[in-house]
Formats: sequence, C-alpha cells, structure tokens
Amino acid sequence: MTLHPEDHILFFGDSITDNDRNRQLSEDLGGGYPLYVASYLEHRYPDFDLRFSNRGIGGNRINDLLERLTTDCLALKPDVVSILIGVNDTWHTLGEPGFGGETIGPTFEEQYRKLLTDITASGITRIVLMEPFLLPYPADRYEWRSDLDQRLQVVRKMAVEFNCLFVPLDGRLNQLGITHSFQHYTGEDGVHPTRAGHVEIAKAWLEAVDN
Repeated sequence: MTLHPEDHILFFGDSITDNDRNRQLSEDLGGGYPLYVASYLEHRYPDFDLRFSNRGIGGNRINDLLERLTTDCLALKPDVVSILIGVNDTWHTLGEPGFGGETIGPTFEEQYRKLLTDITASGITRIVLMEPFLLPYPADRYEWRSDLDQRLQVVRKMAVEFNCLFVPLDGRLNQLGITHSFQHYTGEDGVHPTRAGHVEIAKAWLEAVDN
C-alpha cells in the first residue's frame, strides 16, 4: 500500500484496538498498537502530515462495528481503514448450544461482508484486515479455538474478496508464545496484548502496509 501526504488512517475494532483511549479526546490513540503504528509512521514520513484515529470500543463484535460504521468511521472520512474484530464474537457465544461445532453459521460472514461493502461503497479502497488471534493461556482458551479458527477463515476470505491488505497475527503471536511464553504477549487471558504484544502487532501491521 502506498501512503500519501495528509492520509487519514482509522483503526476500527474492539478492546485490543481501544486499549484505554480517552474517548473524550477524539485524537487520542490509546496505549496500544495504533499508537505504535502512528509513532513509527510519523517518524518515517515527517513531511506527510498523516492523521490517525482510534475508534476501538471494548467488547465490540462485528455487529457493533456495523451499527456505528457511519458515525465512528465514514463520517470521519478516512483514507485508510484498518479493522480488527472477531474474538468477542467467539467469546459471546461461549457455552451456547453448538459452540465449537463444525460451523459457526453464516451471520459473522454476512455481517463482515456488509461492513466491507458499505466501506467500499463510500469510496474507501484502502482497507487493512487484521486477523483475530488467541493464545492458549489459560488452558481453557483451547476450547475457543475451533470457533475462532472459523472466524479467521472468514477474515481471510474477505481479504481476498474485497482486495484488502491482510495482517496475519494468530500464527505469529502463537509462535512467539511457544518460543518465549504466552503470558509475555497476551498476559493472563490469552486475548489482550501486553506492551510486547502490541509492539508485535504494530510490527506485523507495518510489514503488511508500509512495504
């Protein structure tokens, strides 16, 4: 992807993107990977006057992004939209009948496709899809895997269908966790990145986008 002077990059997602941003300050990026990405790009392109927005909200699922797409994304007129969503769609179905079965049903894919259709219809063509991820600490996170894996496949499918840049995260973070420790990258819940985890996510984003 080519970045241009005065590009506005918007990060859209759940708590992983949110990361304690101050929602009273529209320009606040929180303390996670959006801040690290923005810091690097501002250093790399000092004359570009790039702008960044963080519109992650903790607990969000794909339907929540659809509901607030106009107000929290399209109305801000971004040039680049980066999306990370999916793990809460798994978490909120935990324990329901059929959880972890052979199919998660069509809803997640239908809603993800609707989200991307509406974004592209607005004229935004530079879209980054970030893969949701899960590390197996604590051990009960293994029970989530069969559900989340199906959502990973949906995100990959959407990246191809809509010609989006794709940021692979699940295998990358799990490999690092195996080599070092899972807690080093996602703390005590296997989902929310530590500082090291956010740095690795930012690195993956930059490798995919700024090459």
